[in-house]
Amino acid sequence: MKVKIRPIAFVLVLLLGGCATVAPDVIGGGTQLEVRQMQTREYDTLDKQMTMRSVIATLQDLGFLIDNADMSLGAITATRLHQYKMRMTVTVREKGNDRIAVRVSARIGENNVANPKTYQDFFVALDKAMFLTLHKVD
Repeated sequence: MKVKIRPIAFVLVLLLGGCATVAPDVIGGGTQLEVRQMQTREYDTLDKQMTMRSVIATLQDLGFLIDNADMSLGAITATRLHQYKMRMTVTVREKGNDRIAVRVSARIGENNVANPKTYQDFFVALDKAMFLTLHKVD
């Protein structure tokens, strides 16, 4: 019995290629200042601990699993496994007596996510969570 290798190899390549997933734009664009502005927001309504709780709730609402949260450092890392593995790191730090800076960075594999929509979606959800926390709504 003679087996034809080429058609089988071709079918395998097609099947394996069909398993690939498309990740958001991960190639860096813009200057470092533009990327930092996209990744950072400042708030003047909550203290650091309340902001950290809002960030954790936001990440969970977006489908992330919290890997690590350190309140004293103001650092949270989380991972989401949806089509591809995305890891987010969020830092919360006090700026003066009445402002909090929140900076988020996202990575897929070894690549930084440069798609502004990723960060916009996070901050829209965080704004809502902080509003609810500020007004003590469960």
